[in-house]
Amino acid sequence: MPAPSFTLPVPDNNARRMTTGWLLLGLAALVIGGLFTILIVLSRTPFFQEIIPWVDFFRTALVVHVDLTVLVWFLAFAGVLWSYNSSNRCLRCGWAALFLAVAGTLIITLSPFTGESYPLMNNYVPVLQSTTFFIGLGVFGIGFSVLVLRTLFAAWNAGTKIDGVDALRFGLFVAVLASLFSIAALVFSYLGIDEGFQGEAYYDRLFWGSGHIIQFSHTQLMLVAWLWLASVSGAYLRLSPRVVLILFALGLSPLLMVPIIYLRFDVSSGGHLFWFMQLMKYGGALAAVPIGLAMVLAVIERWRPTPGYEIERSALIYSVLLFGVGGIIGFMIKGSNVTVPAHYHGSIVGVTIAFMGMTYHLLPHLGFRKVSGRAARWQPGIYGSGQLLHIIGLAWSGGYGVQRKTAGAEQGLEQFEQIAGMGLMGLGGLISIVGGVMFLVVVYLAMRPGKD
Repeated sequence: MPAPSFTLPVPDNNARRMTTGWLLLGLAALVIGGLFTILIVLSRTPFFQEIIPWVDFFRTALVVHVDLTVLVWFLAFAGVLWSYNSSNRCLRCGWAALFLAVAGTLIITLSPFTGESYPLMNNYVPVLQSTTFFIGLGVFGIGFSVLVLRTLFAAWNAGTKIDGVDALRFGLFVAVLASLFSIAALVFSYLGIDEGFQGEAYYDRLFWGSGHIIQFSHTQLMLVAWLWLASVSGAYLRLSPRVVLILFALGLSPLLMVPIIYLRFDVSSGGHLFWFMQLMKYGGALAAVPIGLAMVLAVIERWRPTPGYEIERSALIYSVLLFGVGGIIGFMIKGSNVTVPAHYHGSIVGVTIAFMGMTYHLLPHLGFRKVSGRAARWQPGIYGSGQLLHIIGLAWSGGYGVQRKTAGAEQGLEQFEQIAGMGLMGLGGLISIVGGVMFLVVVYLAMRPGKD
């Protein structure tokens, strides 16, 4: 019996152009975020640090780096997948959303150079206490909101027979609904925060609910990517389209608890924070675990790799591995130590590698060259292996009490185990940086104008 094909057909020119626009925004965010990494290093380097007039440019650059490489990259890639699946309804709305997102990203990028920024390293969306930054963040948020609303009405209608195409389209629709929940949660949090909260505590509570909810959208999009990459790379999945559709619905079901949390617990209360953590901890795995297990079984049993799609296969394997390890580490968290970033780095990188694999796969369908060559084949493994070492080092150090959000002497590295763990973390981070640069170079070579 042939395996069902979980892929989407190539859309028309309008959808391809809009998809390309969102992809370029996501890639630009990664490039600019990487440049801010260089500024982070220079801000702590003798001579260069004298040129930078900001007292805390290290954290300022770190805020922008995180917002670009996580927030903008992830939400832009949501725009990639949703636009690829969209119809021609309200094309102007789609282009307006992209224009606003690009403008917002540009303003966020420029905001550190408009004066002292007073960075705050709060969870989910770290901020600069600068008018320019908040204007950029607001414009980007409006653009993403327009994208979500347009996608609700512009997605292709499913057919009467449930097949792999319909299952993927339902998964994309579920991610849109999760994003809509996240936007609504942000509004309710803004209206409900106690006036006594200021600074980092205020923004923690502002983004807490919406930040946890948007993870469900990222996860659903990752699962769409898993199924798609598995199908094109020759995996035999023991999942029918109808079962996949049910699993996507199950993955969304925990969000039905969101209104109850907001009604039962004040936004400023500990109960509000606690129950959102429980929601993500136990609800986020409802669809990911069974689909992930199906991927593992496909690898173990009878995967016959499709020639020419080895890169997609590699990206899928490392995405499943990193997301699974990150999820397991999440159940090991005890206190506020570096086990926490080990958990979310694993989850975030699992999503990122899936999006990298989809970028490779979609490029030829968007009119660019097919990715090939030794560098492309090695890239998912280098990036994924580096990140795996990175999070193992963090989890190891966390078990010996190294605290999160500290650096240098503040970390208190005294025991051999602490030093070894953080050393492994640093080595993995360097390897993953090489893998990240390779991804951008490979994609650039595929997209640059000129003859093949």
